[in-house]
Amino acid sequence: MLDIKFIRENPEKVKQGIANKNEKNRIDELLELDKQRRDIIAHADELKSKRNSVSQQVGQMKKSGQDATAIIAEMKRVGDEIAEYDGKLRVIEEEIDIILRSIPNLPHSSVPVGKSAEENVEVKLWVPDGFKFENDFKPMDHIELGKKLNILDFERGAKISGSGFPVYKGKGATLERALINFMLDYHLQNHHYTEIFPPFLVNKESLKGTGQLPKMEEDMYTIEKDGLYAIPTAEVPITNIHRDEILNEKELPIKYVGYSACFRREAGSYGKDSKGFLRVHQFNKVEMVKFVKPETSYDELELLVKDAEDILQALNIPYRILLLCSGDLSFSAAKCYDIETWSPAENKWLEASSCSNFEDFQGRRANIRFRNEQTKKPEFVHTLNGSGLATSRLMVSILENYQTPEGKIIVPKALHKYTGFNVID
Repeated sequence: MLDIKFIRENPEKVKQGIANKNEKNRIDELLELDKQRRDIIAHADELKSKRNSVSQQVGQMKKSGQDATAIIAEMKRVGDEIAEYDGKLRVIEEEIDIILRSIPNLPHSSVPVGKSAEENVEVKLWVPDGFKFENDFKPMDHIELGKKLNILDFERGAKISGSGFPVYKGKGATLERALINFMLDYHLQNHHYTEIFPPFLVNKESLKGTGQLPKMEEDMYTIEKDGLYAIPTAEVPITNIHRDEILNEKELPIKYVGYSACFRREAGSYGKDSKGFLRVHQFNKVEMVKFVKPETSYDELELLVKDAEDILQALNIPYRILLLCSGDLSFSAAKCYDIETWSPAENKWLEASSCSNFEDFQGRRANIRFRNEQTKKPEFVHTLNGSGLATSRLMVSILENYQTPEGKIIVPKALHKYTGFNVID
C-alpha cells in the first residue's frame, strides 16, 4: 500500500506509475476524499476543543451557584454535531482504505516501461557446458515421457479433482519429493535461510497484507464457511508471520525459506497453454522471503536472484533471466526478475521463478515495521520474495533436458542422494 502522504505530495508521479502498470487510476477521487477527511477532522477537533473549554466553564458555574442549563444544552448540540462528524469520518476513511488497497505499487526507476511481456528485457543467459538447443533426436514432451515411464498421470488427476491437478507416481513422485528436499537443503546450507513449514490455508487479512486481495480474489480457492483461502504461494503465510509486529533492526535481514503446495484457479488463463504442467491449479514450490532494511533492499534482490540461480546451476538446467517491464509487473512488485528454464519439446522458455522487491508496499499493508536504532522510531520494512523454485515448470525442463534417445531419464547428479536411483526407465 502506498503512503497517502506520498500520494498527496506526488499525484502526477503516482498517476504515471499506475499508467505504466496498465492499472486503473482513482487518484483524483482519493485526493478529494482525503481533503474531505482532513476538513472533517479539523471541524471536529475545533468542536471538541470548544466542548472541553466549556466543560471547565460549566464546572466553575455550578460551583459558584450559577445556572448552566443553556450552556449544557448548547454542548449537547455540539456533542451531536461531533458524533455526526465522527460517523462521516468513518465512512470516508473506509472508502479511502478501499481505494488505497486497490492502488498498485509503483515501478522502480530501473524498471523498463512497457505494456506487456513482449517488452521484458533479457539480462542473462546460462547454459551448461556442451549444451545444445537442437537435439540429435526428436525429444518427447513431459506428458509423453510421464506416460511412457508411468511416473505422471494427468488423466487420473482430472478424474479425482479436475484438470490441472496432476498425480505423480512411482519414481515420478520420488523425483518430485527429492527436488523439494534438495532445494530446501541447498538454501539452508548454502544461503543460510531459516526453514518455515507454513499453513496452506490463510485468512483474508493475510491475503490483504501481501496484496493478493482484493485484486486477485477470483483466482483464489475459497472455503467460505470458515473464511479461509488456499494459498497461491507460501509468500502469503510466511510474510504474514510478522504482521503487526515491530522487528529489531539487529535481526535484519530475516531470511525464510519454506515449501508449500500452491493453489490457483487461473481464472484468466482461458486460451493459454494448458497441457500437462504448463498450467496447473495445484503445484509445489519452495519459496524464499526476506525482511530487510530499506537501504539494502535492492542489493538483497540481486542476492535473491543469485540464490535461485544456484539451484538451476547445481541441476545443470539452462535458464535465462528477464527484467520485467512495468506492464508485466505484479500488483505488489516494484521490480521483478523472472527466471525461465528451457523446454526442448516446447522449444521455448518456461517461467520457473519470480524474484520481486515490494519495497514497503507489503510492510505498510501488513503493518510490519522495525525500530530504527538511530532515530528510535519504527519504520516499515522492505519485503522480498522469490521462487526457489516452483517444481512444475522445473520438472518439465528436467524430464525433457535429461531424456535419452531411448526415452529414459538421467537423474541430475545433485538429486542422486535424495532419489536413491540415477535413472528412470
